[in-house]
Amino acid sequence: MNPMRPVTPVKRIYFNEVATRDGFQNEPCFIATDDKVALVDALGECGYAKIEVTSFTSPKAIPMLRDAEEVMGRIHRAPGVEYSVLVPNLRGAERALESRADELNLVMSVSETHNLANLRMPRDKSLAALSEVIRHVDGATPINVSLSCGFGCPMEGDVPQGELLRWAERFAGLGVRGLTICDTTGMAHPAQVSRMAEALQQHFSGLQLTLHFHNTRGMGLANVLAAVQSGITRLDGSLGGLGGCPYAPGASGNVTSEDAIHMLDAMGYDTGINLPQLLAVARLMPQIVGHDVPGQVAKAGRITDLHPAPDFVAALRGQPA
Repeated sequence: MNPMRPVTPVKRIYFNEVATRDGFQNEPCFIATDDKVALVDALGECGYAKIEVTSFTSPKAIPMLRDAEEVMGRIHRAPGVEYSVLVPNLRGAERALESRADELNLVMSVSETHNLANLRMPRDKSLAALSEVIRHVDGATPINVSLSCGFGCPMEGDVPQGELLRWAERFAGLGVRGLTICDTTGMAHPAQVSRMAEALQQHFSGLQLTLHFHNTRGMGLANVLAAVQSGITRLDGSLGGLGGCPYAPGASGNVTSEDAIHMLDAMGYDTGINLPQLLAVARLMPQIVGHDVPGQVAKAGRITDLHPAPDFVAALRGQPA
C-alpha cells in the first residue's frame, strides 16, 4: 500500500480561488482590467468549483476593484464553474445581481473588536445589514456568508468556538446556502481546525461548509490537511499565496492554492484541478502583480517532476563496486 494515499476512500475536494478578489485587493498598484479578465478566464479552465472574481464595494474603499462590472461583463464563464463576488451591503448586492454573479459572498467578523476595526460597525449592525441583503435577494442567487476571525482575533485573542457557532446559527436560520469560516490572520492550528470541522459538520450538515486559511505563521497547509482529514470538502485558496491582513503586517497571505492542491493530489485526493495547467497560470502571477509571490510549487515543480542526473553519475555507475 502506498503510505502517501488515504487509507479510506475520500470525497471530492472542491476549491474556491480567491486571488482575484482577496489577493488583488491588497496589492498596492492597480492591476489592469485586461489582466484580471485573462486570469479569471485561465483559472476557469483549470477545474475550480468556484472563483471569487471581485468585490462590489465602494471604488473609494477598494480602488483596485473599481472595475468590478467590467470584469464580470467580460469574463468567459466556463461550464461547471461558479463565479462568486463579495458584496458588503444592499447596493453592492444590487450591482452584483445586475452583473449576473452566480453567488453572493457576505462578510462580517465574529470578533466585535475586529468588526468595529474592519467594518466600522458592531456585529449586530452588520447582521442587520446582511439580513437585509438576504431578504432582498430572496433566493434568486445563492448566498454564502464568510465569518472572519473564526479561529482567533489579533486584538481580542481567542474566539470561543461556541461564539462562532452562535453567529453561524443566526445566518443558517436566514436560509443561506453556505458558510465560510475564515482564519483571517493565521491564528489557527491543526488540532483547533479538527475540533472546529467536526462541530461545523455536526451543526450545519445541510450547508456548504468552506474553510479559509492564511499562512501567517506557516501552518496553512497543516490546517488544510487537518480540515480535509476531518471531513471538510470545500476550501479557499489564493494563487501564489496572495493576500494578507492589515492586522498582520508583513505576514504571508492566504494559503497558496497550487501548493495545497499539489499536497492533496500527492496524497491521492481528487481535487478536480488540472495541476500542470494551474502551475502554468501560477507562474504568470509575479508578472501580473509585479513582484515575487510566496507560492513554492510553481518555483520548485511537482514532486513528480524529476531532474536528470549530472553527467558524471553515469561514469560512476560503471565503476566496479
